[in-house]
Amino acid sequence: MLTAELIAPREFRIVDRTLPPPAPGEVQVRVHSVGICGSDLHAATEGHVGDTPCLYPMVLGHEPSGTVEAIGNGVTGWSAGDRVALEPALYCYHCEYCRSGHHNVCASIRFYSNPGEPGFFRERMNLPAVNLLALPEGLALEAATLVEPLAIALHSMKIAGIRIGETTAVFGAGPIGLLTIACLKVAGSSRIFAVEPVAARREMALRMGADVAIDPGQTDAVRDIRASTGGRGVDCAIDCAARVHTTNLAIRAARNAGRVALTGIHSEVLVPFDVSHMRRQELAILNVRRSNHESHDALDLLRSRIEWFAPLITHTRPLDRIAEAFRLNEHYEDGVGKLVIHAGA
Repeated sequence: MLTAELIAPREFRIVDRTLPPPAPGEVQVRVHSVGICGSDLHAATEGHVGDTPCLYPMVLGHEPSGTVEAIGNGVTGWSAGDRVALEPALYCYHCEYCRSGHHNVCASIRFYSNPGEPGFFRERMNLPAVNLLALPEGLALEAATLVEPLAIALHSMKIAGIRIGETTAVFGAGPIGLLTIACLKVAGSSRIFAVEPVAARREMALRMGADVAIDPGQTDAVRDIRASTGGRGVDCAIDCAARVHTTNLAIRAARNAGRVALTGIHSEVLVPFDVSHMRRQELAILNVRRSNHESHDALDLLRSRIEWFAPLITHTRPLDRIAEAFRLNEHYEDGVGKLVIHAGA
């Protein structure tokens, strides 16, 4: 089983690993496609994700799709050849948070691609049958890699409490930012501002539903947003870029008694916030932790609007060119949007 291991910052190796048969309750899946996530980039380029350091060697990748190859004892409802999207989170189902429906903050959560939990940049994977989602006819395995990040964007809609007719601003038009823009459009946002320094991504933001795309390197984004909203600011600003300056731009772009949702993951453990604006405007600062029961909704949305979402995937690379793929993503080269690794046929 070919596996791409991260062995140091920006350094991968392709190794051949053995994989046992699936255990009772598990399914063995032939991994087909895996999207590169922003947190994968943090791990590969910075050596940590937030306050969690990398432990080498480790296997990244948590936006996967594939086909069922083998079934463990006790598993029903699945057959070899079934096409699936794969959930990367493992929950205990017994703690107070799982019992109250907050599985994404499970007290004993494990997550494929975190240290000690090898992810999906490999040819095959054993995982619990409960982590499989059946793909509808006509949805390509490559497109199915968008289920996991789209579920995060949908979760952010719940956390932010987006209502029909509200004005919104999204800071950062990487894949999560672009999917967030699309979800805001579906949610009925009346005017969506996208703030993004990369020209190709501003163009994608407009195609995904943004009404205005602002280059923060050429103008004062907050001034422009406030001018366009009669000096008021937006009802909700969402930071998908997770830089110190983007978080504070989002704070300053929100209206009095508005909301700021933090979807991206900051590189820094401690981030200085513009607390004067936060206090004076009585802003609600909302944190987004992955997704929580939104995967089926994401799958339904993909199926019904695939022509809308498919152009987000701009590049693919085979598993043995994963280092090149990460370099392309890190430097925003060649108009890259979402880059998908093909782990197997």
